[in-house]
Amino acid sequence: MNFVTELSLGQYVDGNKSWLKIIDCRLKLIILSIFLISPIWSGPIWRISLAAVLLLITFISLLPFRIWIRSITILLFLALFIGILSIFATSNISNLDILIRDPNELAINLTNDSNWNVFEISLKKIGFLSIGPYSISRRAIELGIKTSTLIFTVVQSVNLVLLTTLKEDIVWALSWFLNPLRRFKIPIEKWLFQLLLALRFIPLVQEEFQNIIKSVSVRSINYRKLGLKNSFKVLLSIIERIFLNILLRVDQGAESLLSKGNLQIKINRFRPLEKPRILTIFLNLLSILFIYIAIYLRKQYGSL
Repeated sequence: MNFVTELSLGQYVDGNKSWLKIIDCRLKLIILSIFLISPIWSGPIWRISLAAVLLLITFISLLPFRIWIRSITILLFLALFIGILSIFATSNISNLDILIRDPNELAINLTNDSNWNVFEISLKKIGFLSIGPYSISRRAIELGIKTSTLIFTVVQSVNLVLLTTLKEDIVWALSWFLNPLRRFKIPIEKWLFQLLLALRFIPLVQEEFQNIIKSVSVRSINYRKLGLKNSFKVLLSIIERIFLNILLRVDQGAESLLSKGNLQIKINRFRPLEKPRILTIFLNLLSILFIYIAIYLRKQYGSL
């Protein structure tokens, strides 16, 4: 199986007819920052809404179905698994009703009738087995929602931008935002060139991972005969080989850049030269409206 083509994570897909490809890359970065920053100090309703909007954008983006269906399925499964795991890991395994201080110290009796547990199992004995007490609190459910939605929102929003935007366009858009820092003689061009190399390095990492998986599958190792200890050694050797191959690629790329001497990077040559069309102007205006609506809704309903 070719993982690079089946799971197109972080790779630009040329030739697609998605309307996301037409939107100005600067507006895409602003919308991306909304998906990345707005979940901070926000409630579960806003986080679920962001994930639902991101799912809706993915379905109506007109991207080829085979490009995003596998990646989004795996991402949804991973996000739900980590969310459920965080719910059960942070729930109360036992009810601790130990009184640390004497309640008669206060003359005022504080009563709280609200139940913070959503699901409770009392102590039950079935034969020689004892089940409970166990409870799932609201805080645990909120934490599960936060972790699952955050993983999905961060990965899928970044993946959509990388699928529909050239890496050179992303670098140029960032240079447009960072242009005022040039007055302070900050090396913006060098930083953006390093970012461009990092973005172009993503397919190489996926290719190395694919090659290692293929080499292991061809050898058809019987892990049952190896045992737990030897299987763990094989896993560590596979991880070590992946990192060695990636670092070898990095070393080769660095040597090729050093052999060229002093490189003069001009970010302005990455500027898109396409003429604005009516559809492009309409989608850009719609994106600006989406940005204003998202900021307004975050301010009104997104707080904790």
